[in-house]
Amino acid sequence: VLLSIRTTISMVFRKLPGVSASGMGLRLSQKFVFLLFLSGLVTLCFGALFFLPDSVRLKRIFLSKTESQPVTVGSDNDLRDHLKKGAKDMEHLRGITSAKGETSTKLKSLSRKPSITNEAKADEKVVGGEALEDLTMSRSKTESSSKDEKVTSSSNQRANTDTSFDYNKFKKCLLKPPLGIEHGKSSHPQTLHRRDKVKEMMKFAWDNYKSFAWGKNELRPLTKNGHIGNMFGGLRGASIVDSLDTLYIMGLIDEYNDAKEWVETSLDLNSNGEASLFEVNIRYVGGLLSAYYLTGEEMFKRKVLELGEKLLPAFNTPTGIPRGVINLGSGTSWSWGWASAGSSILAEFGTLHLEFVHLSELSNNPIYTEKVMNIRRLLNKIEKPHGLYPNFLSPVSGNWVQHHVSIGGLGDSFYEYLIKSYLMSDKTDEEAKNMYYSALEAIEANLVQKSPGGLTYMAEWRGGILDHKMGHLACFSGGMVGIGADDGAPEKRQHFLDLAAEITHTCHESYTTKLGPEAFRFDGGAEATATRLSDRYYILRPEVIESYMYMWRLTHDPKYREWGWEAVEALEQHCRVEAGFSGIRDVYAQTVSHDNMQQSFFLSETLKYLYLLFSDDDLLPLEDWVFNTEAHPLPVIQNNTTTLAGPLFLGLC
Repeated sequence: VLLSIRTTISMVFRKLPGVSASGMGLRLSQKFVFLLFLSGLVTLCFGALFFLPDSVRLKRIFLSKTESQPVTVGSDNDLRDHLKKGAKDMEHLRGITSAKGETSTKLKSLSRKPSITNEAKADEKVVGGEALEDLTMSRSKTESSSKDEKVTSSSNQRANTDTSFDYNKFKKCLLKPPLGIEHGKSSHPQTLHRRDKVKEMMKFAWDNYKSFAWGKNELRPLTKNGHIGNMFGGLRGASIVDSLDTLYIMGLIDEYNDAKEWVETSLDLNSNGEASLFEVNIRYVGGLLSAYYLTGEEMFKRKVLELGEKLLPAFNTPTGIPRGVINLGSGTSWSWGWASAGSSILAEFGTLHLEFVHLSELSNNPIYTEKVMNIRRLLNKIEKPHGLYPNFLSPVSGNWVQHHVSIGGLGDSFYEYLIKSYLMSDKTDEEAKNMYYSALEAIEANLVQKSPGGLTYMAEWRGGILDHKMGHLACFSGGMVGIGADDGAPEKRQHFLDLAAEITHTCHESYTTKLGPEAFRFDGGAEATATRLSDRYYILRPEVIESYMYMWRLTHDPKYREWGWEAVEALEQHCRVEAGFSGIRDVYAQTVSHDNMQQSFFLSETLKYLYLLFSDDDLLPLEDWVFNTEAHPLPVIQNNTTTLAGPLFLGLC
């Protein structure tokens, strides 16, 4: 390149009058022309090097391996077509149309955690700094690691997968048998009848999935076929992996064995597609971990450790904050196209801790725990507005991108994992505890509101402006505040229990037809009501029932079981169809319109929480088990050890 530049310069200046080939004796004006030409040539060369489509390999020569450089992928038209196709494929996403925005009212039924709506996107263009662009925004892709890095990571991982984890020793560490003395069977006839009904619903949902969608990610019960989508990057069988522990807990052993055989013979982890880090972690990693801990089947451990290794390249960013999307085959990661300024989402990178600590447990490799502890360190270091955690963070700079705070979609499970990390550590992870209670104090001061009718709710915060709306996803917080009540200041225990009960009551009030809308408001005279047509759908979500289950275990107030039974009856009346269960488009409509999707989390969470609600407390006792955000039970780590930097590696007793 230098030789070419030198030759070109020599040829150019031979043509200038009075200038020698050596360039000596230049007048001032000629020197200016010379410098102008040289700078243009250098800019052209290096511009081509960095921006031509085929220059990725050359760029690796010049870029630091520790940095992830965004590149623009394709034209705007190509990207628009790609994202429109992606939106159609993500009809069951927890809430990122992509995490686990929405392009139309029809696609509102797509979302699950974290959730984003057109309304939210419009609001963000007004409040909180850089605007969320529409779905045609160029997504920020990154070559997340070089070949050398991936080889090193793989070598380190394989060197530690020959573990000495003793499953029999682990079982002896449990304070109580996982399935109770009689599998949690209640002695009360009515409660037992209700539990049996939930079990029948699970078998009905499973049998139809097996008949019409076996191996696909989810069942479309109206058209009696399967749905794949692209949320899991080519992974299949999401409903199977999500259902493993539910089937086992309910004693549906034949069905569990079918699921286990499929995982062993057909779950192909060598996929090459665009996967949500969040969704793969909570559903596949969480599902395989819980299946292993409940059954001791070594196959589940092998599978989950192989999958865990494939997620590590997402963390190869300047800050160690993972990007939201990863190609499980190549290790390339990037941010969601709709996420402002290529940011990562709080509820996504904040919902890894439980699973990753257990990956370290099983692999004897601390790298997983180190990754999530690094996230902790960064969040502790940066300034938080009014003590609150905004939903968007740059994985490059480590700074907040917008000041939108929500306990519902985009933020929810981050807070859940703080208190659950503390509980899972056998109450020794003081850092998680302090972060949780500091966050809860800020939430109470800024977000918790009381409606004119006396209902307690959690509003959303947009740079200091309150939006008096609460999402269905935020209804998990009743249970979250409840399970943390015993571990704050002793004098505040009753206060936290009261707050948990009030939030759960508000969410029950939103269930006007015994099923609740996606979001409900407390402004313009509304009280826990979806005033907008686009908020009226219900996609078999579990969050309200989740809070019922926790509040029952904490208080044994019979109203929670009664409320749970109301939900069972409503699911049977409105959501049960000929070949499974389907979400509905409008919870207030007299004539039911179904969305033709049996979500995998309906099997993993909604029916599991209902089954636990009607079981005795010794079925998966909370002293021994913590549920991840997909309701997969993970064991409490007894007698863990810590270092000065925190719990970098924890040993199960």
